[in-house]
Amino acid sequence: MKAVYKTTGGKDPVKDTSVTSASGDVIFKQGELGTEMFIIQEGEVHIVKHINEESHILSKLEKGDFFGEMAILENVARTADAVAASDVRLLAINGSRFDEMLRKNPEVAVRIIRKYSKRLREANALLERLVGREVDSDHVSLDSTQIAPPEKATRHRLVDVATGTSFFFSKGDETTIGRADPVTGILPDIDLTPVDTNRSVSRRHAKIIHAGGEYHVLEEVGTVNGTYVNDQRIPTGVPVTMHNGDLVKIGLISMKAVFD
Repeated sequence: MKAVYKTTGGKDPVKDTSVTSASGDVIFKQGELGTEMFIIQEGEVHIVKHINEESHILSKLEKGDFFGEMAILENVARTADAVAASDVRLLAINGSRFDEMLRKNPEVAVRIIRKYSKRLREANALLERLVGREVDSDHVSLDSTQIAPPEKATRHRLVDVATGTSFFFSKGDETTIGRADPVTGILPDIDLTPVDTNRSVSRRHAKIIHAGGEYHVLEEVGTVNGTYVNDQRIPTGVPVTMHNGDLVKIGLISMKAVFD
């Protein structure tokens, strides 16, 4: 089945189009000409590549991830299928809307660049394992359909001291922390909107990095109300090691790190 397009309000469906798909629905197919990219607002989408009559799941994408952007950036045919792995709700963005978003919110471009940088590192690591040698990243071309690294089972989380709400880390090595962006529909991995009644948390406030077997908190550039570990303000752009039981304060939100 194909995805179902619906306008979510307003007079201009190009600017306000949502897509709903049931589990198993095909959002787009390999080889189709695409005119839109998508941001996942709810659910999970699998990117599936067909090679020699065999299907391979290349990426498993979740809330806040985007896909299909090559159709807008390079006007190329879809290089893989996008399939709803659960009931999903997506924000569909065409070229005009994408251009408008970039003009009004440069942070969108920054997030895309960061996402491509992460995919480039993942592809580099994969190629090094396959070939057994260093690969020059300047010659690797990526889009959302590249093979994702193995998922990691984790229950590590930040627990809001005031409400007891748990915010779980992402399955990858980087977890973004902030508030939902209603303009772009982009969500951080840890969305503190429900508990941030004073709006003290920046849209892209901080991130947790898993490296060398440890977790580190890094405050993003432009954060307004600061980031604290055990009541100590951390410097912007400098990763600070976080341990089980540490008190982490994002803006005015105090949370406890719990590593299971």
